[in-house]
Amino acid sequence: MHNTQTRFHRAVMTAGAAILALLATGCWNASAGAQTGGCREVGDWSGREQAAWLRSAVAFHGTTDGTDPSYARASVVVRGPRTGDVRVLCRPLAVQIEFWTLTATTTRPEMSFVMRHGLSADGGRTRTVAFPAGLPTGRDGTCVRVLVAAYAGTPLAGGELPRMTGDLATAGDADVRFGTARIGVHRLLPAQGPARCDVGRSTLSPSPTASTGWDIYHP
Repeated sequence: MHNTQTRFHRAVMTAGAAILALLATGCWNASAGAQTGGCREVGDWSGREQAAWLRSAVAFHGTTDGTDPSYARASVVVRGPRTGDVRVLCRPLAVQIEFWTLTATTTRPEMSFVMRHGLSADGGRTRTVAFPAGLPTGRDGTCVRVLVAAYAGTPLAGGELPRMTGDLATAGDADVRFGTARIGVHRLLPAQGPARCDVGRSTLSPSPTASTGWDIYHP
């Protein structure tokens, strides 16, 4: 009887040890897997770090040559980053895609808010935002250009809105300044018909569409 109980206790202890070993191995493998293939934690990311992720994740399609007067095929695409840590984010970022038009005047360019589209992005799937329909194209002879920006967080406040240095006819992306570091990427798109932004040939007057100054708060 004593020998039977001893053998039973030994069997239980051996089985228990084996189970503990399997659990330990499984937990270690799960931990290792989380480190190498799990999601990317962004809870303590600064605005600059969020912007850096967006710079690698955002692409503009159909916007390079300015030959399509309607931007009918243009879009902003948000997907997984192309370089660096390409894991999906543990918590999606709130992303804003915002559009403005800039119209040349006799003094300084005037900006009109066109559209803002909010979405969430974690890099796990592609999100596509089409350009708004009916963007002004300067058909009346004015110099009109489109500005689009992608940024993380809440909509821009008054002091974060873009300002431009230089002449609208010749300005590039580097001539646009925002009052915040959280802008991931922006594009000042070509004029629809470069001659319309030629200072010698353009009529530098406001477009018929409603426009506001650079500093006014927009929706």
